[in-house]
Amino acid sequence: MVLSINTNTPAALALEQLNNTNAQLNQTQLAISTGLKVNGPKDDPSAYAIAQNLRGQIAGTQAVGIALSTGGSAVNVAISAGQSIADLLTQAKAKIVQANQNGLDPVSRTALHNDFVALREQIDTIVSTASFNGTNLIDSGATSLSVLSTVDGSTITVSAQGLTTSALSISSADLTTSAGALSALTAINSAITEVSNALAALGASAEQIDLQSSFATKLVDILSAGVGDLVDADMASESAQLQSLQVKQQLGVQALSIANQSPQAILALFR
Repeated sequence: MVLSINTNTPAALALEQLNNTNAQLNQTQLAISTGLKVNGPKDDPSAYAIAQNLRGQIAGTQAVGIALSTGGSAVNVAISAGQSIADLLTQAKAKIVQANQNGLDPVSRTALHNDFVALREQIDTIVSTASFNGTNLIDSGATSLSVLSTVDGSTITVSAQGLTTSALSISSADLTTSAGALSALTAINSAITEVSNALAALGASAEQIDLQSSFATKLVDILSAGVGDLVDADMASESAQLQSLQVKQQLGVQALSIANQSPQAILALFR
């Protein structure tokens, strides 16, 4: 081996190994601090690209979940209002049946009519306030609601159900006469049937929205797990790697120190 003061090959090799160890140590420390084994494209280009695509799908699916939740709330408000209206119609029918008694005196008939009118007004009050985020599915002139259900733009259509007293054809019912009470009985029976059908339709839409929302939640979980498999660091493995690299770093420093002392042997040639 040539002894030279200009070139120290062992020191160069030791320095190269030490630099490699330091680079690995930095990468391991980054993985431990971030919890990710793939922090950017240079760590693993293909895994990073796939993970980014999955993250995009997750963001889109989460947005769909928000749309489904908002739409579902609007439908649930309509269903709750419809149930209250159904209860009021049942009470109204009781008043109408009483008004159809033979020989009912005018005072009693008028009292029953007033009770019926109060129930009818309450129905319209409920309809006018059954709104969520500006959407009312049971008011007069209400339009169908399209709820975003997938990231590709598919929607669930919820048909509007007019449940005002005018739409139910009971707004002009009059119990002050026998003939009016008899006509009102036919109208209230039809209204009860109509509200029941409307609730069935709204319930079917609500169930469809709930199922799609549940699927969206599960899909986000699956996609998130997929991203984790691609980029998450195995903390147990990284911890073991850190310990190994720290020891290797210390040995590398000692090896470089020994290699740097080699040229000093040349001084003995000049003594």
